[in-house]
Amino acid sequence: MSDLFLLSEEQIAMILPYFLLPHGVLHVDDRGVISGIIYGITHGLQ
Repeated sequence: MSDLFLLSEEQIAMILPYFLLPHGVLHVDDRGVISGIIYGITHGLQ
């Protein structure tokens, strides 16, 4: 992925209330996961 898409801090702050709260389980980087989903939607999955 040479044209990596990452959300800005302001964009993450807008959607942060919709993230699930941790319940004793370590979470992965939410920003990276959301950015990967958006990348897949916009560029298609090959």
